[in-house]
Amino acid sequence: MNSIKKTDHFYLIDGSGYIFRAYYALPPLSRKSDGLPTGAVSGFCSMLFKLLEESRSDDSDNKPTHFAVIFDSARKNFRNDIYSEYKANRTEAPEDLAPQFEYIRKSVKAFNLPSIELINYEADDLIATYAKKIIEAGAKATVISSDKDLMQLVSDSIRLYDPMKSKVLGEKEVIEKFGVKPNQVVDVQSLAGDSSDNIPGVPGIGIKTASELINKYKTLDILLKKAEEIPQNKRRETLLANKDKALLSRKLVTLKDDVPVKDDL
Repeated sequence: MNSIKKTDHFYLIDGSGYIFRAYYALPPLSRKSDGLPTGAVSGFCSMLFKLLEESRSDDSDNKPTHFAVIFDSARKNFRNDIYSEYKANRTEAPEDLAPQFEYIRKSVKAFNLPSIELINYEADDLIATYAKKIIEAGAKATVISSDKDLMQLVSDSIRLYDPMKSKVLGEKEVIEKFGVKPNQVVDVQSLAGDSSDNIPGVPGIGIKTASELINKYKTLDILLKKAEEIPQNKRRETLLANKDKALLSRKLVTLKDDVPVKDDL
């Protein structure tokens, strides 16, 4: 990304997240001529337009200079090769939503914005990769998403902006959600799992217990290495018996930041 200037500020928009937010936020709408569902398209465009308008009126040092909308390419990706049950509990997209995907992508081009997706990877991985490239070039990156899984990216250089709450999420908000700092979120998720993505985690350990353990032992690796020292019998036995699930879950929740993407946004 040699063309990036240090004065640039990129908004990396979670397009897939926008789609589902838009779909469930509005009542069903359709085109009169042929009955084509249009509710998600309409909602998506409204949300994107609102973000762009807010950005244009921003006169602060954080005013964005570049935008990119990033999508999941398909339901299955490299994580399904690691764990075949990954997201297996999710149903297919609603019948009236699936036909709108094509038009949503076309709408992004109509806004004259880059629309990015890559087979075998999720939008979150592409966002993580581009964010890393941007900050390595000395520029700023803001991730536009309500997805908690992206909280692991929060740092002094990468902001997370929740468009539903019109709020910037920083370290304070990450600690409120996960009980740990952003660089420890992956370890907490590895222990707690995530039922919405069918990530197993360690049975019986939720976010609260996971954050207590990670705050005490600092990392998942140290925790698992010292699991035999845990005083609570049940917790110790559970961790010792499920080390493999914790390590598997870590592979699933960790966002890849080295996806082979095109340099230009």
